Formats: sequence, C-alpha cells, structure tokens
Amino acid sequence: MIGWLGRRAEDVLSALLVVMFVAFMLQIVTRYVLNAPLSWTAELSTLCWVWGILWGAGLVLRDEEEIRFDVIYGAMPPGIKRVADVITGTTVVVIFGWSLPAMADYVAFMKVEKTAYLGIRFDVLYSVYLIFAVGQIVRHALIVWRSVTGKRLTGRP
Repeated sequence: MIGWLGRRAEDVLSALLVVMFVAFMLQIVTRYVLNAPLSWTAELSTLCWVWGILWGAGLVLRDEEEIRFDVIYGAMPPGIKRVADVITGTTVVVIFGWSLPAMADYVAFMKVEKTAYLGIRFDVLYSVYLIFAVGQIVRHALIVWRSVTGKRLTGRP
C-alpha cells in the first residue's frame, strides 16, 4: 500500500511539472510570438513550482536522495553516523512538530486572500506546506527509528 501511495505522489509531482511546462511554453508563445501576454500563466507556473518543490520534498524524495554534508557524513564510522542521524532526525521532528500548529493557524488565516489572476485562495495554496511538514516529521521519525533500532521499516520511508 505504501509503495502504491508513493507512486501516486510521484504521479502528482509529474502532473505539476507538466502543467508548469505547458503554462511556461504558453507564456512564451503568447508573449513573444503573438505579442499578447497572458498574466495567469506566470502565476500558474509559480504555483506549480512551489507545490512541486514542497510536494516532492515532503512525499516523493527518498532518504538516499536528500542533500547531506557528504564530505563530513561519509567520513564518519557507522556508529557515529547513527548517532548523527538520531540527533538531526530528532531535531527536525521537534522543530517541525513545534511549528506545525502555528503554521496550521497561519494557513487557515490565509483563507481571506486570493491569488491575483486565478483567484485561488491562499489557504489552499499554502496547505502544501503542511503536507511537506508532516512528511518531514514522518521521514525523520523513521530515520531516528532506523538509527536507534537498526531496523528499516518496509515500504517507502
């Protein structure tokens, strides 16, 4: 089930990239070929970019694909790597967990604003940050679990 959900998250990310690319190409054609620019295409491209980054980092990115200080981390012996993973993973879980209620309040507050051209409510747009934050909490909790127990849970952490 987790593998199937992971593939659907990848499908959403792919769709966001396709929409962003089509909007970007439409913007280029209407602006430079037809000399009749469309303002909503820039907004849509930007929204897809933000959603794609946060959606991908929260739900699609695998532990092995995360950016780390490989020069330092790679030189550590396995036991020290596990300790570093516990410390950094716990830190991420605590910080995101602590900030999540305030971010949820902020996202709910933003329902009063809409985007300039597409009229999408900002709470809908900003909700992807909550998805990202929960994804980071779960991912790093699993990193801590794996580091403490030495066991990897099945599926896509």
